[in-house]
Amino acid sequence: MPRLLRLLVVLLPLLALLPGCSNDDDDPVEIPATPDKITVPLAASHPEGIQWDAANQRFIVSSRREGRIITVKDDSTYTALADDARLISTIGLHLDAGRNRVLAAVADNNFNPARTSPATQRKLAAVAVFNATTGNLLAYTDLGSKAAAYSQHFANDIAVDAQGNAYITDSFAPVIYKLDLQGNATVLLDNAQLSSTTFGLNGIVYHPDGYLLVAKTSDGSLFKVPLSNPAGFTRVTTTQNLAGADGLLLSDNQTLLVVAGSQGTVYRLGSTDGWATAAATGSFVTGAVSPTTITRRSNDAYVLYPYQPTAPRFAIVKTRF
Repeated sequence: MPRLLRLLVVLLPLLALLPGCSNDDDDPVEIPATPDKITVPLAASHPEGIQWDAANQRFIVSSRREGRIITVKDDSTYTALADDARLISTIGLHLDAGRNRVLAAVADNNFNPARTSPATQRKLAAVAVFNATTGNLLAYTDLGSKAAAYSQHFANDIAVDAQGNAYITDSFAPVIYKLDLQGNATVLLDNAQLSSTTFGLNGIVYHPDGYLLVAKTSDGSLFKVPLSNPAGFTRVTTTQNLAGADGLLLSDNQTLLVVAGSQGTVYRLGSTDGWATAAATGSFVTGAVSPTTITRRSNDAYVLYPYQPTAPRFAIVKTRF
């Protein structure tokens, strides 16, 4: 038998065992589609805060009316995660995934008839910290007593820096609190420019360059607060009307999403100068659904639709700019 023919006889059975490479190259990799809208059949919850939990493929949602914290799956099913008698209304949430904890801002604006009381109504600012897996309460810290000069308090939103320090806004006092990993609470910033006769500071995010971006609901102000010098905070210059600003999402270092609830719109802002100035680069209209805040899920952003406080449902909706 010729040498070439003998070689083919040996190689052909081996070649038959090899996978077909050309088909693999042609077949696209299927990535599961994320839902456009999740409608949750939970009545009168009035959810306020939301975070995406990538590790468990679920949303974590707070409740202004019930106080408890739940999780929501893509199929609209929901499960209780955490509760405590002191959770009168849970407002902003922050999932600190690296430390496996969920932080919840706790307030009382008379939305929870089962738990409100004269002792806490319009006076409560606190943070509750839970184990993100079990829902067990790890810590509960009063904040309002650290700013006792003000008679009214409403803990609203939370940001966490790389070291695990949490920063919390107060909508009834012109204050941003700091809570470290050891549970020590202090006032980071107290300034009259942050005050409002109606509803003041609200959404807050941490920028990895070492500062906070903070929104004020009443007039739509956006502030940049350097952590190395909080008193040297500045107002971000923008021509976009952000009145009604609520939740914030820093989708990348130069892009901020702002939920303007009273406008029924999510605005996309961009900055090229370290948030000295910002310009609108897009918007997503929600309509009259009382949107509160927003969370990132991979490359998507989802906004929370509470509807009305007595609504038989709420929704989590993918934004499209």
